[in-house]
Amino acid sequence: MRSLLRSRDARLLLGGEAVSLFGDWALIIVLGIWAKSLTGSNAAAGLVFFVFAAGRLTAPLAGVLADRVRRRPLMVGADVFLAASVLLLLFVHDRSDVWLVYVVALLYSVGGSVFDSARMALLRLVFPEEQLPEANGLMQTITQGLRLVAPLAGAGLFALVGGGAVAVLDAATFVVSAVALSALHVREEKPERHDHAFVDEVSAGARHILATPALVRMLAGTAVAMLVIGFAETFVFALLDAIGKPPSFLGVTSTLQGVGSIAGGLTAAAMLRRTGDVRLVGIGLAGFAVGDALLLVPNLATILVGFTIAGVAIAWAIVAYMTALQTRTPLEVQGRVSAAADLALTVPQTLSIAVGAVLSTVVPYQALIVAMAVVLALSALYLTRATAVTPAASPAEAG
Repeated sequence: MRSLLRSRDARLLLGGEAVSLFGDWALIIVLGIWAKSLTGSNAAAGLVFFVFAAGRLTAPLAGVLADRVRRRPLMVGADVFLAASVLLLLFVHDRSDVWLVYVVALLYSVGGSVFDSARMALLRLVFPEEQLPEANGLMQTITQGLRLVAPLAGAGLFALVGGGAVAVLDAATFVVSAVALSALHVREEKPERHDHAFVDEVSAGARHILATPALVRMLAGTAVAMLVIGFAETFVFALLDAIGKPPSFLGVTSTLQGVGSIAGGLTAAAMLRRTGDVRLVGIGLAGFAVGDALLLVPNLATILVGFTIAGVAIAWAIVAYMTALQTRTPLEVQGRVSAAADLALTVPQTLSIAVGAVLSTVVPYQALIVAMAVVLALSALYLTRATAVTPAASPAEAG
């Protein structure tokens, strides 16, 4: 980890990302709270997160853009766009202005898709390939660490001085990120232009994935897991009722899961080198299945251990997943591959949240936990039997 941070560019990139993520986690929770406070409607608050999810459907277009221009200037531009977008919240004063909250949620999601697609490629330029597992692990640790404190800070600031202050804070974090990115010394060649049809441009990421067996296996196994992972968004409240805890106790379980994810992020690189990328995704899903199964035990201590184990496992799976996409993809299609993979997992996860909400009205929450654990275990078995152990870039290319 120390060798990773000796690089000035690495410190700037990770530092700017940490500041920006703090603003992200602070504002996203506030958008839902703000919609609820303006309208008094839970549905209005939930619509914020639906709009945010819908914005991620633009990921394929964001991927094309990320592969057609230099990534660092694109990320700086995305930061400036996002800073300006969140300042629209300064014009929200009463119920009639709630539409601006939804507009910002959509712009936030679209701009974030562009930034994320470009960041995957930029990480490959800043860090040598052998350091990518540590870099992704540190990114995951930073993300989960901020997730523990930033939402609370955002909600507290909203309660004290209002949403406008949170918007200004978030805009300032985007400016810091843009300055940090502008100060990087990384050399980046301008991507070559290709005279392909638009459909071919957009589908290049998916075509590369389909031409790379390890990525096909990883995404297939993970997508199946995503079909049930969303059940947790519903059954967790029934679980808290069953153990006699109020909904606010979700903060405790989320904190423990976050602590587990921090530990997972710090140990993911070593695990990845020992097991390989695709297998570690499978091991992560297996650990998630174990943590999920422990929630069936009506004992508070066991349940809290289950959330912690799930946090470690999620971090391992995410770091292995990101590293596999980076090291098995040519740089020229990195953005589109990242976007295609993101879309392939977002759709089943969103579907699983909806299905879980419906099923929760007709079956006991224990049935959802069992279904989730079984599917996760089967996905894990499929991935851990992968023959490819070490990360390797695929020779397949798509233009």
